[in-house]
Amino acid sequence: MKELERDLGLPSVLAISIGAMIGSGIFILPALAMELAGPAVIIAYALAGILVIPAALSKSEMATAMPEAGGTYIYIERGMGPLLGTIAGAGTWFSLSFKGALALVGGVPYLLLLVELPLQPVALTLAAVLIAINLLGAKQTGRVQVAIVCVMLAALGWFAAGSTLSVQSGNYTGFFDAGIGGILAATGLVFVSYAGVTKVASVAEEVEDPGRNIPVGILGSLAFTTLLYVAIVSVLVGTTDTGALVGSLTPVADAAKVTLGQTGVLAVILAAILALISTANAGILSSSRYPFAMSRDQLAPPALSQVSDRFGTPTVSITLTGAVLLLLIRFVPILDIAKLASAFQIMVFALVNIALIAFRHGSDEYHPAFRTPLYPWMQIFGVITGVALLTQMGPIAIGGAAMIIIGSIVWYLGYVRPRVDREGAAKDALRRHATQSTLTAIESTREESADEILVALTRQISPEQERTLLTLATDFVDEGRLVVARFEEVPDQVPLTEEMAVQSPVDREFESRIQTYAETVDIEIEADEIVSHDTKHALVNFAANRGVDAIVAEHEPLRLRSRLLGDPIDWVVRHAHCDVLLIDSVGYNDPNEIVLATQSGQDTALATHIAESITLAQDGSLLLWRPAGGSEHYEQAMEAYESELSTLLSVPVQTAQAHPDGGHLRYPDLVVRVGRTDRLRGTLDSSPPLLPSPGCTTVTVYPHHSRRGGILQRILDRLTLQ
Repeated sequence: MKELERDLGLPSVLAISIGAMIGSGIFILPALAMELAGPAVIIAYALAGILVIPAALSKSEMATAMPEAGGTYIYIERGMGPLLGTIAGAGTWFSLSFKGALALVGGVPYLLLLVELPLQPVALTLAAVLIAINLLGAKQTGRVQVAIVCVMLAALGWFAAGSTLSVQSGNYTGFFDAGIGGILAATGLVFVSYAGVTKVASVAEEVEDPGRNIPVGILGSLAFTTLLYVAIVSVLVGTTDTGALVGSLTPVADAAKVTLGQTGVLAVILAAILALISTANAGILSSSRYPFAMSRDQLAPPALSQVSDRFGTPTVSITLTGAVLLLLIRFVPILDIAKLASAFQIMVFALVNIALIAFRHGSDEYHPAFRTPLYPWMQIFGVITGVALLTQMGPIAIGGAAMIIIGSIVWYLGYVRPRVDREGAAKDALRRHATQSTLTAIESTREESADEILVALTRQISPEQERTLLTLATDFVDEGRLVVARFEEVPDQVPLTEEMAVQSPVDREFESRIQTYAETVDIEIEADEIVSHDTKHALVNFAANRGVDAIVAEHEPLRLRSRLLGDPIDWVVRHAHCDVLLIDSVGYNDPNEIVLATQSGQDTALATHIAESITLAQDGSLLLWRPAGGSEHYEQAMEAYESELSTLLSVPVQTAQAHPDGGHLRYPDLVVRVGRTDRLRGTLDSSPPLLPSPGCTTVTVYPHHSRRGGILQRILDRLTLQ
């Protein structure tokens, strides 16, 4: 695969970052922001610059660790996985294209101050020229950017310095009249003015000495541009009446006319045109690298990663980006779309901060040359403030960003997922945390003892099945006691009477069997019989009154009606105050090989303890089973987990994988698994055997909610432990 040449030095890096920022943010947006915040628009620009710092630091660090084309996409994809990488790549690509189109259209009103020209044809012509420059190569692009930025800054510097003497203190009267809400709204609006600060990270693969030039370029350009913005906006507010500038398409030129006359207007027009052209130029340069990088990672068609033999640039990617830019200029109301892109940019910056945390905790191969200070508080601050700013963008902007996200998800599901099986550093980090939490929960559960277990007989079963339930409960209860209760249900119209408590021959035979079994084991067993109108309520109430530690009952195969409407055992599982073990009994004849068929997760602690207890009681061996076909990181994490678990348990442990086609190493005698506790999935997934093993008894464990951790922990377990 062809590589991009590293020929962008520090001047080009600074020029790209500054040029990407100084554009519509200062030449167009001040007039709109003043309508929201009044003179406090100065604070809005300063605050927006400060709020960009976390993302700037995060991207600086990640760019030195991964100096590859693609910038934001690369960091989020590697940190958060292909799904969020697809969203970030596609969304940022559109966002930068929108901003570039806005810059071109926004620059034309300044040109119209000199000569009357049709806006759209001029914008299209400028776009075509910039597309051609980008096709010629990044080196030419960098040189053009340096020249543009130098001229632009000279003109803006003259305007700011020359207008200072004309500042009137009275123009700052009522500085805070708009309140905090107005300032925050204006901050959200002008946030996009700083979005270009990290654009250079998207061409990091073409930067000389990226470990030094990228962080110096990003942070230096941010500091410089923030000061410049504040200075210019302060002059705008101080030299002209705020009401006169509100809604103006050329606010800087209007101010220059008051302070510097026609010469100042000409200088500002030149600076505005160059600034907006440079913004569009930097937008094409950086945004075209997103489909290029996504293509190399199979998130986009392979043609987008082709590099020209003649120019050394990704021509297909640039051409596609240019075509989108031209279509936006021609057909779309650019200002509205730019607001949507701004909202999405805030979301992407929040993801960038999260991605850095993921890399720090989840990747052993992450070695940046630059490390952000105040980690992780800086990143947490960036995420929180990003979400807060996003709420100021309004429902239309947020809705538009949501549409981009939905479109990206559809593309991921249709194109990316069948081709890519990578996962991000965040998932690996969460998985490691989850496995350690599981081991801690297992160790804690092993230290507990079940003092009393209820064996619930809810229907007529054979003596062999009855003995299976008793033996399993005995193996688990260890030195505690068993309560064996038969539950008989009578119709509602039949009143409950004392005569029903009189033992029948069947009842006496039941008690006799229990007594005989009790004499063969060194454990206390009590037999009881309960008659009720509702077995499930009677069972739960009986267990609660006795204060048992667990309920052992036979699994009852469900009919379709029961699956859809719920069944008594499902109700018991959800309402019992203790753990519930459902047994699918096909015999329990001295099981030698016990399979723990579950992945890690806090829900598995009780199942692991039960499997260990049964293995000890039966003097057997324990086989840890998990599905095959996971990612490389998943396999490594599970192997480490299984190794630590083997050390923790007091029985012989082996590991094995079952394949998706149902294949496995051998048939076990007993399977212990964790049941689903959510209603819908539990009833639709209620078939007891997990492995297709003839003659195998299955124990499905439903831990009480106090053992399962919080809802967030369970969600993380399901997302990462697979």
